Amino acid sequence: MTKIPVTLTHNGAERAAFADPGQNLLDFIRRGLGDLSPKYGCGQGSCGACTVTIDGETRLACLTLAETVEGCDVRTAAGLGQGATLDPLQQAFMDHFAAQCGYCTPGMLVSARALLDRNPNPTREEVVEAISGNLCRCTGYDPIIDAILSLAGRKASA
Repeated sequence: MTKIPVTLTHNGAERAAFADPGQNLLDFIRRGLGDLSPKYGCGQGSCGACTVTIDGETRLACLTLAETVEGCDVRTAAGLGQGATLDPLQQAFMDHFAAQCGYCTPGMLVSARALLDRNPNPTREEVVEAISGNLCRCTGYDPIIDAILSLAGRKASA
């Protein structure tokens, strides 16, 4: 089987790796790039644990072929913050106790960051819509929504 070269920007850094034909982006990011922040949840696009952004748009990495992101800007939760400095969104999640088991947290953070980047002052309804593709079985969503809304109207990125 011939490997496919894929060059992309991953969390701000130019990266190149080889993908297997038909390999999904989730597996490529985790195995090929070593970024374990996107999670494998359902493998069917139902849970949002694997949410990433591709050129600023949220996408489910389990349903996206790795070879389709050639030349794209792919961002994951691992790209939030800088070193030991948390992104304000990560801090808001901590301040509002928006994570319990934490499995959904990377996908929630990516969806929330994409929303705040395009709309720094979302309404509660817009927040609910933005995270509607991300399932959480622990928090009941209110702490997550409150964390995101706590940044509304503020500069939301570090």
